[in-house]
This record gives sequence, C-alpha cells and structure tokens, in this order.
Amino acid sequence: MQLINMESDMVGWIENEELSERLNVAFDVDGTLIHQVGKSEDTPRYDIIALFHAYEKLGCKMFIWSGGGVDYAERWSQKLGLEAEIVEKGSFKPDLAFDDMNVNLGKVNIRV
Repeated sequence: MQLINMESDMVGWIENEELSERLNVAFDVDGTLIHQVGKSEDTPRYDIIALFHAYEKLGCKMFIWSGGGVDYAERWSQKLGLEAEIVEKGSFKPDLAFDDMNVNLGKVNIRV
C-alpha cells in the first residue's frame, strides 16, 4: 500500500496533462470532503474541495464514495456542488484515493 500524508500545503504532483486525463480520482465524504461535527452540523472542508476541483480541472475522472452508501454520497455531492460519478466505496481501485483514514482503496492512497 502506498500512503501519502498531506497537510495544509496540498501541492499537486501531476504535471503531465496526458497522464492526468487518464487518472481516476476518488474522494470519500465523511472526514474528507466534510468535517463530521455532529449528526446535524457537518461542514464542508473547503481545502479538500479546492483539491477536488484542481484534479477535476486537470481532466481527471472524478469519483465520490462513502461508507454511508451511494445515496449518502450523492446527497453530499449535490450539497457541495461537486460533479463526479458516485460509486460504492471500494467498488474499484482508483489511481488516487483521498480519505481521512489510512486506507488501501486506491493504487495511491492519500490521507487528508
């Protein structure tokens, strides 16, 4: 498993546009795209959402998933205004997987 820890300075490492257009990039919802403050007080993580948009702008194929299920991921995708394919978490192995936990879901796993 390859794991990259990213702190507040999130510098993209993809400079080759041909490569980025083929990359599948998946983002988890809870703890990754949103802070889980409580059952009714979840707040967006704008730094991670900006990272999502950076990979999207590079032409990567974007995915959102959640351990809470496809419907839950779809609701948050719409609330956050993110355009991505919504899939079941772990249903495939993307090139990059962003999560707040140490996971082995992607070819490269990035803990945020």
